[in-house]
Amino acid sequence: MQIVRLHHTQITVPRGAETQARQVYCDLLGLTELPKPAALQEHGGFWLQVGDSQVHVGTEDGVDRAASKAHVAYQVTDLAGWRLRLQERGITILNGVPIPGYDRFEIRDPFGNRIEFTEPVH
Repeated sequence: MQIVRLHHTQITVPRGAETQARQVYCDLLGLTELPKPAALQEHGGFWLQVGDSQVHVGTEDGVDRAASKAHVAYQVTDLAGWRLRLQERGITILNGVPIPGYDRFEIRDPFGNRIEFTEPVH
C-alpha cells in the first residue's frame, strides 16, 4: 500500500471571482482549464491541468489567504523569463529562502494565494 502521486491540490478564491481567477491562471500562467464534472459545477470554481496533476480552484469567502504559508509550487523552464513576464504585468516578486539545487521566487495572486515558481539548477 502506497501513495503513488499527487492527483490534485486545491486553492480558493472568493465566490464570484472565477473570471478574474481565469485571467490569472489561464491567460497569464497559461494553464489549461479542464471540464468540471456536472455534479460539482453548482459549487463554483474550475479545474486546471498542470502536467500530470491538477489544480482545483474552489470558491470560499471569509479567508485571509495572504496570511497563509500554504502554496502551490510550479516547476518551470526559464525562471528568469517568468520573473520578467510577471514584473512587466506589475506583479510583485518575492524572493524566498534559497534552497540548494533550485532557483525560485514567489508571488501572491490577486486573492492572496501564494504561488512559487521553481527551476532546478543543473
